[in-house]
Amino acid sequence: MNAKSMILPQQNKIRLRALWLTALAIGLLLAQAIAAQARPESFADLAEKFSPAVVNITTSTVVARNTGQSPIVPEGSPFEDFFRDFRDRNGQEDQPRRATALGSGFVISEDGFIVTNNHVIEGADEIIIEFYEGFKLEAKLIGTDPKVDVALLKVETDKPLTFVSFGDSDKARVGDWVVAMGNPLGQGFSVSAGIVSARNRALSGTYDDYIQTDAAINRGNSGGPLFNLDGEVIGVNTAILSPTGGSIGIGFSMASNVVSRVVDQLREFGETRRGWLGVRIQDVTDDVAEAIGLEKTAGALITDVPDGPAKEAGMLAGDVIMSFDGVDVTDTRDLVRQVGNAEIGKTVRVLVFRDGKTQTLKVILGRREAAEGAVPAVLDGGDKQSPEAPVEKDLLGLTISPLNAELRTQLGLDEAATGLVVMDIDALSEAYDKGMRAGDLITEAGQQKLRTVADLEARIAEAKEAGRKSLLLLVRRAGDPRFVALGLEEKSE
Repeated sequence: MNAKSMILPQQNKIRLRALWLTALAIGLLLAQAIAAQARPESFADLAEKFSPAVVNITTSTVVARNTGQSPIVPEGSPFEDFFRDFRDRNGQEDQPRRATALGSGFVISEDGFIVTNNHVIEGADEIIIEFYEGFKLEAKLIGTDPKVDVALLKVETDKPLTFVSFGDSDKARVGDWVVAMGNPLGQGFSVSAGIVSARNRALSGTYDDYIQTDAAINRGNSGGPLFNLDGEVIGVNTAILSPTGGSIGIGFSMASNVVSRVVDQLREFGETRRGWLGVRIQDVTDDVAEAIGLEKTAGALITDVPDGPAKEAGMLAGDVIMSFDGVDVTDTRDLVRQVGNAEIGKTVRVLVFRDGKTQTLKVILGRREAAEGAVPAVLDGGDKQSPEAPVEKDLLGLTISPLNAELRTQLGLDEAATGLVVMDIDALSEAYDKGMRAGDLITEAGQQKLRTVADLEARIAEAKEAGRKSLLLLVRRAGDPRFVALGLEEKSE
């Protein structure tokens, strides 16, 4: 082999390497180009297209001048008569005044339906809508839902209005770009941009499903829309977390999938119509799951079944709802939302865990609004208990005693109530850590009713014999029930 023939393969290798590096560089440039396209250079087109659908809302309310507050000088002061005369001369005594408030909203139909927050218009005597183009119209309140802080308004106009549509908030991902529009601090129309910081936030409401965003949201933005980059409303700007009252990058928008259902009902009926199951529930914890033999810590544990759909279907306190209408139940919040979104009068299948096995019950749903506030606390019934002298005993860190006439009177219990009263509690015990206190009434142990101390001792023995590490107690305080699982293992001193 001569020298020339040896050099050629080496040159080929160099050329191939150069080609490979060139291809790699081109690939990196393409990746950067794609990334640049994913991050918009400007939100101007979106703002220009949808800003006419975003409105400023001014509300007016007549309030009394005299708020019942103390005078500005101490009572009996020599200046008291002077200040009273001054106030009377200026007509300030009990004179009503008109208070105003500002907020935001957005148009959802060309014929003038407008969505905003309930707290923006609550108690208002007059609602004025100011449009992006500068004209104003008076709005009529169609309906409200304080539970998700939504209100639906209507204006009358001869010309079709620019409107926006709801998007699917469930498709919004953490990190997606979003744009907030509204009337912050009464300064007029404004746009801010950010990302979805978190999903499925719960603040305080039963049906909360908030999108958290770092897009600037301030007072006055309430009721305004949160857009995705397709110009769809995926949230209604509702609240901020701030020690100063201004934006610190933690804002909350109620998810559009919650809002749109409410708006549809307000538009059709002028009120909400949510499904109602008729149970009191609590989350299933690890120790509760172990105590009842549930393999998975999930579902909603029923603590009470007042008169209603669930009772008619045969549900019992102690049942764990595992699925509702074919959908698995993860926890109490999940169940409440599923039931609330269900159709009133619909027959649904509910899978419950009871006595170590599952069974399916059929429930005809009622209407929550009709039942809310009308369901009394239910105490366990049964034959009247024969008089028993109070016999106190220490078990599970609790000093307990059977009910007697004196204890019934002290605790405000009726003759139908049965169980054991917590007379005292060890402050270092597990029971104390889990919130039990003196005056609590233990009505069940191991999902069986209690009447005597011996009943509780028997339940403890049965649980230990079955290899259980904890015992499930049904505890009532002021009529409100909850389950508490207490460990059975004896601790060495």
